[in-house]
Amino acid sequence: MEELDATNRKILHELVANARIPITELARKVGLSKTPVALRIKQMEEMGLITGYRAILSPVRLGLTHVTYVEVRLSDTRQKALEQFNAAVRAIAEVEECYMIAGGFDYLLKVRSHDMADYRRIMAERISALPNIHATTSYVSMEAVVEQNWTPI
Repeated sequence: MEELDATNRKILHELVANARIPITELARKVGLSKTPVALRIKQMEEMGLITGYRAILSPVRLGLTHVTYVEVRLSDTRQKALEQFNAAVRAIAEVEECYMIAGGFDYLLKVRSHDMADYRRIMAERISALPNIHATTSYVSMEAVVEQNWTPI
């Protein structure tokens, strides 16, 4: 199982599209019986290729339509300062994504909120209070042109 064959790729494609697909339907779609499909899924889980199953919520239906990207520059980029920032930013529920960046700033955050007033509150109370913040720059998204869960299949 070191390499993904065409059948495993089909299984992954179907699971990404619908993780709740019954094993009998999945087996029919990939052209195998239930037992080999179940074994392949178990093997892909054990090798860490499939890391879990989850419900994907609609941010729009939850009223979280305001997306802001925030460049963060730190005053200290030594390892301890980075670890402090990382731990603190993980605790902010409104931060949907956070990436350490190589370039003109240190981190890029994707923040979801209800509206601009909500974002201003999050910025003032949560993001600005993160450890070692030197400066931030906010970019408000006008429209999501492509927004999906990543899948290589």
